[in-house]
Amino acid sequence: MYNTIEELLQQSAATGKTLHRIILEEEMALTDCDEKTIYDRMRQRYQVMRASAQKALNAPQQMVLGLISGQSAKQETYAAGESVCGSFLNKLMAMALSSSEVNASMGRICAAPTAGSCGILPAVLLAVGERYHATEQQMLDALLVAAGFGAVITRNATVSGAEGGCQAECGAAAAMAAAAAVTLAGGSPQMAANACGIALMNVMGLVCDPVAGLVQLPCSFRNASGAVNAVISADLALAGQDPKIPADQCIDAMYKVGKKLPMELRETALGGIATQPAGKAYKEQLRNL
Repeated sequence: MYNTIEELLQQSAATGKTLHRIILEEEMALTDCDEKTIYDRMRQRYQVMRASAQKALNAPQQMVLGLISGQSAKQETYAAGESVCGSFLNKLMAMALSSSEVNASMGRICAAPTAGSCGILPAVLLAVGERYHATEQQMLDALLVAAGFGAVITRNATVSGAEGGCQAECGAAAAMAAAAAVTLAGGSPQMAANACGIALMNVMGLVCDPVAGLVQLPCSFRNASGAVNAVISADLALAGQDPKIPADQCIDAMYKVGKKLPMELRETALGGIATQPAGKAYKEQLRNL
């Protein structure tokens, strides 16, 4: 049984077990399911993630107002050429944007941890997995690590934008994805924890201000930037950078900061960019549909 990231690390050190094994055994105990059943369920979710991260790369999705339709295809095309960030990060962003488009078009996604942040973990898993030539089993093990870290965040804080702002949605997704990326890269449990904490530090205080109340803008861009946040956090941790503040304390800080955010900045579309003239215009356009 674990309730914190530190407890996960302690169990791994005491038993010599990997993080994914500890998380798997906890899931088996909680659900009364065997290992095969757990992995079968993870495989189903992974397949949904893969599909959503690829669906819009070449086929713009249609949605109400269409604020983000075609974003993924545009980034995918751009990724093939010369760019500031290079093909890896641009492909990563394209896949994160794809899941966001699928979500906005009422398509099938895996809310990990939420629908509004559904593009981050799939994009990171696929991009990093490809870079390290990961097998499907390794991908599922990394997904288990992400799930375990997400469970701790959910237990001790929140992943709800309405409760804690976008730091709770895209921040938690990036933290989960960063831990998964470290796992795929062969990093230690401590490195996975450090990556989680760094990812949360990077977006501390991020508000939730959806234009016209739709999960389109700025959500899609925050999925793209959240995926990038995850991989740079992973690299910082893999390089041996010490965030000094333990992951559990970063989770606690995120929760307390989210509670202090005014109601207008927690998914109500009553603050932030949603209340700028262009945002209000889209809201009126939606009202007149």
